[in-house]
Amino acid sequence: MKSDIDRFMEETGLDALLVIGPADHNPAMVYFTGLAHVSHATLLKKRAQEPILFYAPMEREEAARSGLRTKDQGDYDFLELLKQASGDRVQANAMWYGRMVREFEVRGRVGLYGRMEVGPAFATFRKVEQALPEIEFIGDSEDRSVLARARATKDANEVERIRQMGQTTVAVAGEVATFLTSHQVKDGLLVNREGNPLTVGEVKRRINLWLAMRGAENPEGTIFAIGRDAGIPHSAGNDQDLIPIGKPIVFDLYPCEKGGGYFYDFTRTWCLGHAPDEVFSAYHDVLEVFEAIQTTMKPDTLCREYQRWTCERFEAKGHPTVKSDPKTQTGYVHTLGHGLGLAVHESPFFPDLEANPDRLLPGAVFTVEPGLYYPERGLGVRIEDTMWMRPDGTVETLAEFPKDLVLKA
Repeated sequence: MKSDIDRFMEETGLDALLVIGPADHNPAMVYFTGLAHVSHATLLKKRAQEPILFYAPMEREEAARSGLRTKDQGDYDFLELLKQASGDRVQANAMWYGRMVREFEVRGRVGLYGRMEVGPAFATFRKVEQALPEIEFIGDSEDRSVLARARATKDANEVERIRQMGQTTVAVAGEVATFLTSHQVKDGLLVNREGNPLTVGEVKRRINLWLAMRGAENPEGTIFAIGRDAGIPHSAGNDQDLIPIGKPIVFDLYPCEKGGGYFYDFTRTWCLGHAPDEVFSAYHDVLEVFEAIQTTMKPDTLCREYQRWTCERFEAKGHPTVKSDPKTQTGYVHTLGHGLGLAVHESPFFPDLEANPDRLLPGAVFTVEPGLYYPERGLGVRIEDTMWMRPDGTVETLAEFPKDLVLKA
């Protein structure tokens, strides 16, 4: 949580954090600013001090709405710095950051975060280090950084925002189910009133519309994969595909608050009209594992243990898994879940590796998503919900939705 940032900074020997880039779809910046419309921003946080948001003059009111201490970037007169640098923008940016860190007496190890084109960023901060040898910029690893560790647990406000995104997500999922079942069937395919076949692309366009109408957006896209595509976990599905009855559809929806806020992640597997025996059997195995894993989850336990347990359960049912064959492309081929927040994938992570220290801490928001995949048999099944490890140690699904396999066409 945010309240842990100073402790994590001290543990990792960071004296300051520097976050760069716009607030839009920039998790490190949004973590501090919220969904503020600041497109030219820099944030500085020294250890044991409140952060400072540096804003462009045109965005002063948006910056003020963040509730943070603010500083006008115009005070550093970038145009004058650009003149001094003979038009070299990298040099001018380095001089700009140099003025900022000198004014606020930044020294020591500074963790870099945010989003900026990597080439100019690398050149800029190397020049700052050359000009100010008392500063060392640190690029923290993505999963072990101060901010990643802080974001791995959520406070009550964050959980409520994710819960609201969950309500939006399941409402749209309900719209999709109703839309599909409102179509007629002709020659084994869904068709509209004019007799024209429904396509995956049309379903996805409707999804984006329904999300937008609820104040959400879909920056990572949607998985709506049928048959063989359903057997490849991250196949998004082909927009030109028609929608048949009796074949499995893996529908994975992971929208976020408009502007790059908190995400939700949700998957259901559907068959329209009826489910073949082979699909029903695989679905039953996945559902049994999904329901059983929730009863085993306890606070402050290693995430990798749940991945191992899941593999063992699937192998006992006769399915190959990544435990016995890490390269398998059939059976259970991925990890059980991942943390979720301002990114759709963030700490904690679940791979069964001795080097994975992640734990299910109270306050963690994470997905549980077992699945089975047999692409050459035209079969894929996944069930996923987003869950919260409550402070009392119980696990709560943040947005409930039925887990029926068959939708009546």
